[in-house]
Amino acid sequence: MILGLIILSASTLLKAEGKKKTPASSKTKKVNTAAAPAPNPGDDNKEVHWITSIDELQAKMQQNPKKVYVDIYTDWCGWCKRMDATTFSNPDLIRYMNTNFYSVNFNDERQDVIHYLGKEYHFEPQMRAHTWAVDLMRGNNPNVQMSYPTAVIMSENFQNPNPIPGYMTVPQIEVLLTYFGDNAYKHVRWEDYQKTYKPNWRVASDDMGAAP
Repeated sequence: MILGLIILSASTLLKAEGKKKTPASSKTKKVNTAAAPAPNPGDDNKEVHWITSIDELQAKMQQNPKKVYVDIYTDWCGWCKRMDATTFSNPDLIRYMNTNFYSVNFNDERQDVIHYLGKEYHFEPQMRAHTWAVDLMRGNNPNVQMSYPTAVIMSENFQNPNPIPGYMTVPQIEVLLTYFGDNAYKHVRWEDYQKTYKPNWRVASDDMGAAP
């Protein structure tokens, strides 16, 4: 089972913050749930085409099925901000994600109501989290501890959500994205792919930094 394999190999990924920390900067993401204007094809290597509206995501999936990458974050998460500034700014990563995935930027403390695949989701004050993200992070295991950032990768039509907690550098996320994006997961075990894959995306020195 892919999810189990990835969780078992989590030691190769950097662990996310388990508790709230002081943000690395005062900059916060602003959530706009309205559909964004269509990006210029020439901008594919400038920034990730993040989607914040789940209605827009579902409409896009109906028109053109693709895999989904969900970045679950909070405004107080310092390592989420670092991942934005380093990992998600890499031109090779941007180009690959824009080609192969619908990329969703989801603030787990947003308070709108979401209708998704016939169910209604909302912000849960006691958990200080949105139930849409909670479902993706926990799946069928309510004992899973939520942490940020957490990536969730789904195949076409929102099938087989795989949550991967932790900050990731460019080489680490490259292995993960290509494993799913190139459909290697259909015929190669995660452990084998991870051992033999050689990252080739260009990285800056600060893209290699590790979370403590």
